[in-house]
Amino acid sequence: MGRTKGSGAAGSKQMPSEGQSPASSEEERTRGEHNLSNIAKTHERMQQEQKITPYYKSKLRGLYNTAMQDAEGEAELLRKALDKISEIKSIRENRRFDSDRPKPIMRRGVLMNMLQQNAATLPLWVSKPGERPPPLCGAVPADNNYIVKPGDKVASRVKVSDGEENWILAEVVSFNSSTNKYEVDDIDAEEGKERHTLSKRKIVPLPIWKASPETDPEALFTKHALVLALYPQTTCFYRALIHEPPKKPQDDYSVLFEDTSYPDGYSPPLMVAQRYVIMCKEEKKK
Repeated sequence: MGRTKGSGAAGSKQMPSEGQSPASSEEERTRGEHNLSNIAKTHERMQQEQKITPYYKSKLRGLYNTAMQDAEGEAELLRKALDKISEIKSIRENRRFDSDRPKPIMRRGVLMNMLQQNAATLPLWVSKPGERPPPLCGAVPADNNYIVKPGDKVASRVKVSDGEENWILAEVVSFNSSTNKYEVDDIDAEEGKERHTLSKRKIVPLPIWKASPETDPEALFTKHALVLALYPQTTCFYRALIHEPPKKPQDDYSVLFEDTSYPDGYSPPLMVAQRYVIMCKEEKKK
């Protein structure tokens, strides 16, 4: 199966008020570690005395409540830091997108490295207790009325030279609300920028958050699910089955690409980042 375009098918802690300097994540962590140390020491004393007194029960209850508040405070600071990073990335992307200068042509190696970096730096969503992961977190699809912003990356189904349609990685240029169509640019600079006008049904937004297997496993594709995945070292999406979902927050999916050159019709397992694994809009081949 060729892997270039044109080949193959498709009790909370009070937060600082305005003007106050919030504690840093490092300060929160130091405070939390001190409290965890006190918890460990209290358990050691209980084991030495081989009894659980009302005093120890009361002390541990207070220490555990404080530990929970410390953890929530640190998590909130990390969420705010991730939001700020996303905001900075968005501003930089918009500046590049709004520039009148022509976009530079990237060499293949530079482009592949950029795509890997985009996947590695995708923010991780960690839900609060009782909170559901939002749209575009991992496998959670976008809302039906979601409009992709200019500059965002998407999977786009486009016609190629032989008349077939392939799913490619593209960048949104604009959306026309009167025609309900997008203009997108092929991300593959090696082949030159190609602009396509496509209906919404031929566009699939990429995730904007990674899902954590530890806190939001329901936001991940399950084993044997049919997906579209970006084939390694290409800018094309192909149909694949999930072989193994991520087990840790930084893990990739293990996927089996449809490939008739193998006896069972699927390639050996290949690793693909969450950023580039999306819902498949096509029915499974029989």
